[in-house]
Amino acid sequence: MERFNRRRVSEALFKAASINPDQIEFVLSEQQRTGRPVSKILLEQGAITEEVLLNVMEEQLSIPQVNLYSEKINYNAIDCIPLEIAHRHKIMPLALRDNQLILAMADPLDLHAVDEVEKISGREVYPVLAAESAINYAFQQYYALGNYQPLEKTESSYLVCEKEKNLDPEPVSSESPIIKVVNSLIRRAIEKGASDIHLEPSEEGLRVRLRLDGILHEYAAPPKTKQEQIISRVKIMANLDIAEKRLPQDGNIQLKKQDEEINLRVSTMPTIYGEKVVIRLLEKEKIVLPLEKLGLSANNYHILQKLLLNHAGMVLLTGPTGCGKTTTLYSAMNYLNKEKDNLIAIEDPVECELRGINQIQVNRKIGRTFANTLRSILRQDPDIIMVGEIRDLETARIATQAALTGHMVLSTLHTNNAAGAVVRLIDMGLEPFMVTASLNGVIAQRLIRKICPRCSEEYAPSEEEKVFYYHFFKEDPPGKLYRGSKCKYCYQTGFRGRTSIQELLILDQELQGMILHGTKATALQGKAIELGMTPLVKDGLRRLKAGETTMGEVVRATFNSVFDSDYLGYTGNSPFVERLQKGEA
Repeated sequence: MERFNRRRVSEALFKAASINPDQIEFVLSEQQRTGRPVSKILLEQGAITEEVLLNVMEEQLSIPQVNLYSEKINYNAIDCIPLEIAHRHKIMPLALRDNQLILAMADPLDLHAVDEVEKISGREVYPVLAAESAINYAFQQYYALGNYQPLEKTESSYLVCEKEKNLDPEPVSSESPIIKVVNSLIRRAIEKGASDIHLEPSEEGLRVRLRLDGILHEYAAPPKTKQEQIISRVKIMANLDIAEKRLPQDGNIQLKKQDEEINLRVSTMPTIYGEKVVIRLLEKEKIVLPLEKLGLSANNYHILQKLLLNHAGMVLLTGPTGCGKTTTLYSAMNYLNKEKDNLIAIEDPVECELRGINQIQVNRKIGRTFANTLRSILRQDPDIIMVGEIRDLETARIATQAALTGHMVLSTLHTNNAAGAVVRLIDMGLEPFMVTASLNGVIAQRLIRKICPRCSEEYAPSEEEKVFYYHFFKEDPPGKLYRGSKCKYCYQTGFRGRTSIQELLILDQELQGMILHGTKATALQGKAIELGMTPLVKDGLRRLKAGETTMGEVVRATFNSVFDSDYLGYTGNSPFVERLQKGEA
């Protein structure tokens, strides 16, 4: 029966591959010589794709397919089969159902594999189809975080903890399974381009989530029995007190990936089920970018260059947490970093070390606040000053005075748009004339996800999307838009990477006069747009029309920046609006 099935599948594959008789003869002779299945040989020759292979096998054998890139896998099922067996037969246990073990197989006709699994697990095998590449992906995702060794012999060649390297010439990561588990998790987060790792204890076990392109995605979770050991390992790496579980702690881990240094900022927080840990991954090449790589439009790029050519005055970056302010701030400081100038930065915390810049870490416990430190560094003969964030009136007043006395000051605020930053300074208690005399410009920024380039497709927007488009963007919608169809390259999200959108407000005489007369933020924003400022919504529209992002991303990123109530005119309850609210549109 197996031989008949293989012959039937082989004939269907030959037909799907559209190869000539000579090629078929070569494949059959290769099969006889090596004993490998026809499907494997055709894949190696490039005659078929994994997708075609799975479709043919599903049709011929009536065995369903599964997508292991998005499929939830049960650790109880994984415990039934050792890694060695799973790896040898290219199989992946998925779930338990009554007395059945649901098993993803690259070759469901491998009866020897089925027999061996049934014998080891004591359960009947229910096979489903999966691509071999997807099974290999699942190995690394799940077996590496279970009661097994990762597939790699050692992680220490990829990640080396600086502290351990100095203490021990032979890092212990080559011996301890828990150390391998943590290193494997960090390595995978770096490979995926994650910005944060969340380890969240719950009643069921340790929940693991990665923040990819600003959105949290659930990741393979280790067994609950490993929870305490994994969290303790992270705390040891971050030089934290592993015995202290009642109070929050903060620490840092310095790692090396080949010749590149990676800083991991660790924060712990006690919860009712144990300590929650968040690890922020800070890679220098992702934080410090050339100005031309910041995603600015050509016009905004030239405006920013002009702002940075000033020898005095203040430039503010504004936007919510996670909008890329730090990256833009660091990139601007790196651009200004010249031998002739004295650059000093006050930060909380220092996220990336910049050569040639004097960086100071805020420490409130000893009274080293932004305001106190800023007052002191004015006696250090600075040319350019970076203040991580203006949080109070005292800091705002000293920064403004520094800008008025011949220093260039770069800092950040949390406001929804550029005009809001001007009003925020006045609301803090600064006199309007101080703001107009010291402030050169404001950059409001957001980050939006980019459509995955490998699965990007165009589509015609629905009538409902057209109505929403018209209300939000104030113009007729185009005939086609773009979206990601979701693939393994983007981890089934439809997005890969992020870029920025900005609005740059320059304080000219007309705007300064309006500020002195107490004009509200709404009117300031409107006048700035009238004078030529491109608002965030329009800059996002530029990305949308270029096919770089989706309408949902632009709306999600810019909705709070809009003052004009007409933009909010579309209030219908519909599936499209619901998808927008969930971040799926």
